[in-house]
Amino acid sequence: MPINYGSNDLTTTGNLVANIKNYNLVKNDLGNLSGTVTINLAEGHFVVGTLTGAITSLTFSGHSSTNASGFVLELTNGGAYSITWPLSVKWPGGTAPTLTSSGVDVLAFVTDDDGTTWRGVVSMLDSK
Repeated sequence: MPINYGSNDLTTTGNLVANIKNYNLVKNDLGNLSGTVTINLAEGHFVVGTLTGAITSLTFSGHSSTNASGFVLELTNGGAYSITWPLSVKWPGGTAPTLTSSGVDVLAFVTDDDGTTWRGVVSMLDSK
């Protein structure tokens, strides 16, 4: 994930990062979403958007191909329309969550195999 840091916020020991302080995820605001949607993680790993119609095709791109990668997805009105999730997304129990039709939901996704499999989970439903 892109990390913003000041001169005293990152320390290393050999090839290992020992301490990271004051990091933040880059926000990737997709605006209104419907139809074909691509989430390009090269643009940021905190992704936000508002559903204004059904998402008929959703893809994830721009993730690291050599490391584990992940992102946070904040959807407004995610349950108001259908979402066709990528087949690569695996949900707890094998079923995509039912999202809030009028409100904000927060989801998290991780991969450790170059995006062949994304593990998705709801972090917050109807966050107020």
